[in-house]
Amino acid sequence: MEPYHNSRLPYARNFLTVGLFFLMAALLFGLLAAMQYNVPGWGRDVFSFEKLRPLHVSSAVFWILMAAMGAVLTYISEGENTARKPAWIKGQFYLFTFSFVAILLSYCFGIFSGREYWEFHPYFSIPIVIGWIVFLLNFFHYFKTLKHQPVYIWMWMTGVVFFLFTYLESNLWLLPGVRHRLVQDMTIQWKSYGSMVGAWNMLIYGSSIFLMDKIAGNQTYSRSPMAFALYALSLFNLMFNWGHHIYTLPTAPYVKYIAYFVSMTELFILGRIIYGWSQTLSTARKYAHIYSYKFLFAADAWVFANLGLAIVMSVPAFNIYMHGTHVIVGHTMGTTIGINTMLLLAFAYNILGNDSRYQLSTTRFSVAYNITQISLASFWIALIVAGFLKSYWQMMEPTIAYGELWNRMRPLFYIFYVAGLGLAVGLLYLVVPLLRSGFSKASSK
Repeated sequence: MEPYHNSRLPYARNFLTVGLFFLMAALLFGLLAAMQYNVPGWGRDVFSFEKLRPLHVSSAVFWILMAAMGAVLTYISEGENTARKPAWIKGQFYLFTFSFVAILLSYCFGIFSGREYWEFHPYFSIPIVIGWIVFLLNFFHYFKTLKHQPVYIWMWMTGVVFFLFTYLESNLWLLPGVRHRLVQDMTIQWKSYGSMVGAWNMLIYGSSIFLMDKIAGNQTYSRSPMAFALYALSLFNLMFNWGHHIYTLPTAPYVKYIAYFVSMTELFILGRIIYGWSQTLSTARKYAHIYSYKFLFAADAWVFANLGLAIVMSVPAFNIYMHGTHVIVGHTMGTTIGINTMLLLAFAYNILGNDSRYQLSTTRFSVAYNITQISLASFWIALIVAGFLKSYWQMMEPTIAYGELWNRMRPLFYIFYVAGLGLAVGLLYLVVPLLRSGFSKASSK
C-alpha cells in the first residue's frame, strides 16, 4: 500500500458520522437506565428497564461496528491509488444504517427475540449478514494477496472474516436441536459473543496501528515483530477468549484458564505497542495530531487499568464472587468506553476532525477530555465497589434482605449516575464538532 493519501472514498466517512449518533444514543439510554437505579419505577410506564437495556447495549455495539467499518474503509482508501466499487460502499452503508435504526425502533415497540445481547428479532439478521458479506467483498476487492502486507491488513482481513462466522454462529439458537439444549445453547451463545468481540477488536487494533504509522510518518510499527505478536495473540484470543465467560457452566477448566491468560497477554502487548510508540514520537509529530494522540494515550491507560482488573477476575476463587455482579459491568464499560471508544474517537478525530471551521480549541478540548476521563474513572470504580458489596452479600450474608443491600449500595449508584452524566457531557462536547464536520463533508459531495 502507498501510505496516507487523502481518502478516495469520502462516503466511508459517513459510517463514522452515523456511528457517533449511535454513541450518543447509547449514552442517552444508559443515563435513563441509570436513573431507574436511583429512582425505582421512574419512567417505567414509558421505557422500562427491559427496553432500556437492549437499547443501550445495541446502540453501543452499533457505534463500535459503524465506526470500525468507517475507519477500515477510509484507511484502506488512503493507501490506494484508485477508489474501487464506491456503489458497494454506499450499499453497505445503507444496509447497516437502516437495519440498526429499525432494530432500535423495534425495541421501543417491545419486539425482542429474548437473547442476552442480540435481542432483536432474527429477521433483522438477514440484512446484517448481507451487509457484512458486502463489506467482505469490498475488502477483498482491494487486496489480491496478503504477502508482504503490514500487520493491519492481516488484522482487518481476520476481523472481517471471523465476524461473519461468529455472527452466523450466534444465530444457531434458531435450530431446535440447539435451542432445546440449555447448556449447549448458553455455551454457543457466550462463545460466539466473546469471539465476536475479538473480531471487531481486530478491526479496531488494526486501525490503531495504521493510525500510529500515519502519525509517525513511517511503517515501523505495522511491520514490527511486536505488532505481529499482537496479531497472533489476538487471533488466538478471538478463538478462545470466550472460555472465561463460562465459569459457571460444566466445561473443562483448562479452556477457561487458557482464555484468561491469552486475553491478558493480548492487552499487555497492545499497551506495550502504544506506550513504546508514544515514547518515540517527536513533539512536532504529537502536536500535529494532538487530539488523536490524546485518545490513543487514554486508551493505553485504560488497557492497563482493565488488565489489572482482569488479572483479579482470572482467579477462579475470585471469579465466583465477581460473576454476575457490577464488577463484570465495570470491566465491560472499561473495555467498551475506555479502550474501544477512545481508539474509535482517535480515528474519528483523524478522519473527521481536520475541518478548521469546527475544531475545538486546545483548551476546550482539554477540559472536555479531562471531564470524560475523570467521569469514566469514577464510574468504573463505583461499579467495581458495588460489585464487591453484592458479592459479599451473596456469599457471606445470605440472610440479610436484598432491600438492605440495596440501601448500602445506593450512595455508589448516586456516584455512578453523576459520573455517567459527566461522561455524557464530556463526550457530547467532544463529538459535536465531529458531527458538524461529518455533515459538512456529506453535504458537499
